[in-house]
Amino acid sequence: MTVEGRWNHNIHYHRVVLGALPTGCARALDVGCGEGMLARQLRRAGVPEVVGIDPDEPSIALAEATSSDDGLKYVVGDVRDDVVQPGSFDLVASIATLHHMDAREGLTRVRELVRPGGVLVVVGLARPRGVKDLAVEPASVVAMVYRRLLRQQYWEHSAPTVWPPPETYGGMRRIARQVLPGVRYRRHLYWRYSLVWRAPA
Repeated sequence: MTVEGRWNHNIHYHRVVLGALPTGCARALDVGCGEGMLARQLRRAGVPEVVGIDPDEPSIALAEATSSDDGLKYVVGDVRDDVVQPGSFDLVASIATLHHMDAREGLTRVRELVRPGGVLVVVGLARPRGVKDLAVEPASVVAMVYRRLLRQQYWEHSAPTVWPPPETYGGMRRIARQVLPGVRYRRHLYWRYSLVWRAPA
């Protein structure tokens, strides 16, 4: 998937969020929204109100400069602080943000923001550990080579990066199953995993 003519590992998995949009979603939160590409996609998908939050002020300034849509609101802040109301979103999405904080604390916080019956979607980064994890690494490298053969340029975002991620894939799977009972965990190419969880109604 490309968005606004851009592609990178995170943009590629915006489709996971869009594919998990609950029916009748009225309000969505993009945690770690950066320059607001996913937030704008959610608006184009028909979500009436989308809030993007990010602690990086320059990224929020770029997001605000890109769109004057009344259905979009951007907030400079840390989602762990009391800047958004718990239980007030039909969809909470987080792409490449969780590894910037303690995983258990971060997952617990974003879970609290989801309304009953709402959906939480996380696309994250983790470290490989063990044969099963390492088996996916060559496939990711091959996929990247294929992208380059297609002359698809990799877009570098402006926000700060953290590498390597503090948690392993196995560690994230365990934490997610403890914090989000019934969560669907998937490992993906391009060094990513996803979590999709529906809050009890």
